[in-house]
Amino acid sequence: MKAVVFDDFGGPDKLHVAEVKRPTTIAETVLVRVTAVSVNHVDTFVRSGAFKTPLATPHIAGRDLVGRVVASSQADFKVGDRVWTNSMGYEGRMGATAEYVAVPVDRLYHAPDGVDGLQLVAAVHSAATAAIVLYDVMQVQAGQRLLIEGAAGNVGRKLIQLAAAAGVTVVTTSAARDFDQCQRLGSQACYDYQAGFEDQLVRDEWTFDHVIDTSGRVALATNLDLLRLGGEVTLITAPKDDQFTFGVRAFYMAQKRINGFVISHATVDQLARAAEVLNQAFSAGQLLDDQVSQQHFSDAPRCHQWLEDGQDGHQRFVLLPD
Repeated sequence: MKAVVFDDFGGPDKLHVAEVKRPTTIAETVLVRVTAVSVNHVDTFVRSGAFKTPLATPHIAGRDLVGRVVASSQADFKVGDRVWTNSMGYEGRMGATAEYVAVPVDRLYHAPDGVDGLQLVAAVHSAATAAIVLYDVMQVQAGQRLLIEGAAGNVGRKLIQLAAAAGVTVVTTSAARDFDQCQRLGSQACYDYQAGFEDQLVRDEWTFDHVIDTSGRVALATNLDLLRLGGEVTLITAPKDDQFTFGVRAFYMAQKRINGFVISHATVDQLARAAEVLNQAFSAGQLLDDQVSQQHFSDAPRCHQWLEDGQDGHQRFVLLPD
């Protein structure tokens, strides 16, 4: 079968389509014929060696796929079932960008009927990140106030929808051109991140139980100042200089908290709970608003390059077998 592999760590040019042995099902796995695979920034981190993790041999790229079951001894998955997963290609598991993938049964989920497979696989990485951050890391509750920074991005849009559905008061920052979209998704107040939004929030007397910075561009001290007593900031990225400063005394005296989250460290239980949330939302037509750029396995190197160069423009690259 054909798969996108890399033999050594390095740049996007290390990726190539190769003929590899088709996997067979072993205990607790299901064989899936791949329909489509999404390309994420984390895939570039694995390929480059920036994210340290055990890899299967051969090193097949990618973690998120949608496809159909072709062989299964598992009662919950029958031949012909449409399924998805979002945790392949790291911690020693086979990667997703192959014609066939043997997926551990505890990492495989049914795809809801009537949901477009390309839109689904484009959404699962950012949507699962949003779900786990909200429900497992931050444990948001109805009536709380949440500030989402960089809300027009892939993760930000998912955060708006899920938080609003949970009864949270959502406030967002984005470019002014994205205000209408953020409001349609559930933001109750929009602020321009280029126009000194922190001063405007103070003037409007906003304080928050939670702040999520999806951009890495906002000073940590700024976000901590916007929190209520016992509030928390969650980071899913970091500034380019890898540095933040903040006042420690005010931080601990107000019992504030700082969380970091990387989906590659999510547990099987966290991923499964997120899958339930996502499938319910997908069935209701939610979280499926990504702009999909359809490519093929052979296009994987240039998709990785576009992501590394910041030329994706919020597009989600989805690869189909050649």
